[in-house]
Amino acid sequence: METKQQQPSSAFVAASWIALLAGMVAYNIGLWNAATMQLNEKGYYFTVLMFGLFAAVSVQKSVRDQMEGVPVTTIYYGLSWFSTILCIVLLTVGLWNADLTKSEKGFYAMSFVLAIFGAIAVQKNTRDAKFFRNEEEPKH
Repeated sequence: METKQQQPSSAFVAASWIALLAGMVAYNIGLWNAATMQLNEKGYYFTVLMFGLFAAVSVQKSVRDQMEGVPVTTIYYGLSWFSTILCIVLLTVGLWNADLTKSEKGFYAMSFVLAIFGAIAVQKNTRDAKFFRNEEEPKH
């Protein structure tokens, strides 16, 4: 049975971008306004966010490549998953040991998850849109 792939709707594309931007902006505003947090701590959390976004997009791309028959090396696929899991562990350990209120810890965790979800959805939508642009172009 063949499944028909559909182009992402404008609403889903917009929602994905909003999720990515809302997660990133909220997380970074939280870091900016964290008065008791030292600059090296802020740098740690910022780096974990950026690393997490890259790792999650890398996993999504690797999985999608495999689904479409594009060769993906085992080492790259494994490193993508390892990196994604590592950044989640780093954030968890950092927040567990941080001198923050539970609500602040929850805020960082939820904005991180929202940003990661948004990054994966934006990557998927970008890939789907490219697929449909290529399908619509005449082949020479």
